[in-house]
Amino acid sequence: MTRTLGDRLDEATTGLPAPLAVVDLDALDANAADLVRRAGGTPIRVASKSVRVRHVLERVLALPGFAGVMAYSVREALWLVAQGVDDVLLGYPSVDTGALDALAADPVAARAVTLMVDDVTQVELAARAADAHGSMLRVCLDVDASLKLRLGPVVAHLGVRRSPVHTASDAGALAAAIARRSGVDVVGVMFYEAQVAGLPDSSPAVRAIKRLSIRDLAVRRAAVVDAVQSAVGHELTLVNSGGSGSVESSAADPVVTEVTAGSGLFVPTLFDAYRSFTPRPAAFFGLDVVRIPGQGYATAFGGGYIASGPPTASRQPKPVWPAGLSLTGREGAGEVQTPLRLSGDADLRVGDRVWFRHAKSGEVMERFAQVHLVRGTTIESTVPTYRGEQRTFG
Repeated sequence: MTRTLGDRLDEATTGLPAPLAVVDLDALDANAADLVRRAGGTPIRVASKSVRVRHVLERVLALPGFAGVMAYSVREALWLVAQGVDDVLLGYPSVDTGALDALAADPVAARAVTLMVDDVTQVELAARAADAHGSMLRVCLDVDASLKLRLGPVVAHLGVRRSPVHTASDAGALAAAIARRSGVDVVGVMFYEAQVAGLPDSSPAVRAIKRLSIRDLAVRRAAVVDAVQSAVGHELTLVNSGGSGSVESSAADPVVTEVTAGSGLFVPTLFDAYRSFTPRPAAFFGLDVVRIPGQGYATAFGGGYIASGPPTASRQPKPVWPAGLSLTGREGAGEVQTPLRLSGDADLRVGDRVWFRHAKSGEVMERFAQVHLVRGTTIESTVPTYRGEQRTFG
C-alpha cells in the first residue's frame, strides 16, 4: 500500500499536540534545487517574508546558488545581521526612524543592509540618521515593474501598485536627488513584476500579459539602469528582479544581477496553478478532530489562518489529507474550530489528525512558535519560527 504524505506526517508527529506546523525537508530541498536550476546561474536572494523561520533561511543560504536575504523590516534586517547574515536587501521602504538610527549607528549592519526607497522623504530620513552617526547607508531604488497599456484614452495598470518610479526618467531624477545628499549611496535598483511572478499562468489571457510584461521589462530595465548610473556617476552593483513565478524570465535579462524567491520553497496553494515549475508542497499545518457534529461532518480545533489579500475563498487554508475533505461554505476556517465536510470515502473520528496547506507561504508561520522539520517519517529537528524567537515585524 502506497503511503501518502499525510501518513508520513501522522507517523512523524504522533504524540505531538496540535495545532502544529511542519516542513517536509525532502520537498523543501527539491524546491530549492529547482529554483537554482531555473535561475540558470543567477544568484537567488531569499525572501524572508515567505519563510519566517531563521533556521530555514540559514539552511537555504548554505546551498549553492543562494546569496543574501530580502527582508521586509529594518528591525528584522538588524536582527538577521546580528545572527550572522551579511547581505540583507530591504524589500520595502521604511519610515521607522528609531530603526534607521540603529542601522546608521552599527557599522557592521550599515555595510550589510541596503535600504529600499522610492521617494525623497524616505531618503531624507535615512540620510539624517547617517549624518548623525557619520556613516554611509546603502539604498536601492524600487522601480514600478507593472505593465501599463494604453487602451484608447485609458491607461490600464496591470500589476501591483508599489512605487511611483516607473520610467527611466523617473528613476534618473530620484537617483540624481539622492546623489546630492550626503550619507546615502545608490547601489542598486529593484523590479518586482508581480503580474509575472505572482499570477498563476493557467489562462491564455494571463500568459499573454506575462509575455507583454517580459518584453516591456527587457527594454525598460536596461534604460532605468543606464539612467540611474548616469545620475550617480558609478556602476550599480545590484539589479534585483523577479519572484518565484518569474525566475527564468528575470534571470534571462543580462542586466539582472540577482533574482528573489521565497514562496517557491514552501509552495502554498496560490502557487498550485503555475505552469513554469512543478509545485511540491513543503509546508503544512495539522489540526486534530475534536468532535463529530453530525453524519458527513467533523470539527477540528483551530485553523483560522486566513491569508492576506482580497477576502476570497482562495485565501482560506485547504484541507489536503485525508482526501475528500472541504471547508463548509457558511463557516470556513475558524479561529477556534474548523468544521469540515466529508465526501467520498472520507472518514474521520475524534482524535484523528487533518493536514492543511496555507494559501500563502510564510504567513502561516506567524501563528506558530515552532515548526517541525520532517524527513521521511522522522522529525529531524524542531526549530523556532520568527514568532517563537519573539520577533514579529509586521
